[in-house]
Amino acid sequence: MAALLGTNTALMLFQGIEQSRDYVVIREVALAIIAAALPFQAIYFLIYTFVLEHEQRLPAERLRKLELASALCQVVSYGSLIGVAMMWYNLSSWVGVSFIASSILAIFLIRNVMAPVEKFDATTADAA
Repeated sequence: MAALLGTNTALMLFQGIEQSRDYVVIREVALAIIAAALPFQAIYFLIYTFVLEHEQRLPAERLRKLELASALCQVVSYGSLIGVAMMWYNLSSWVGVSFIASSILAIFLIRNVMAPVEKFDATTADAA
C-alpha cells in the first residue's frame, strides 16, 4: 500500500504539472480518480498504526470494525489503479492493456495472500 501511495502522489505531482501545460481530458479524469483514492490510502495507514499501538486494549467488536474499514480503504485505494491505467493507456494501448492485466493479477495475488488464515487444529486434523 505504501508503494501505491508513493506512486499516486508522484503521478499527481508530475502529471498535474504536465496537465497545467497541456490539458488532456483523459489525464484530468485519471488524476481525479487518483485524487479521490489518496485520502483512503492515508486513512488505511492511520488505521494500521492505531491497531498496531492499541490492539491489546481494543474490544473485539471495535477491532472488527477497524478491520472492515481497513479493507474498504484498501479496495478504494486499489481503484486508483484505474486512473494510473488510464494514463498509461493514453500513452500507448499496449502499455495500458499490459498494466491493467498485471494489476488485476497482482490484486488477486495480494488479496489471497493477505486473507485471514484459520488456525490449524491438530485434533481436528487427526480425526480426519
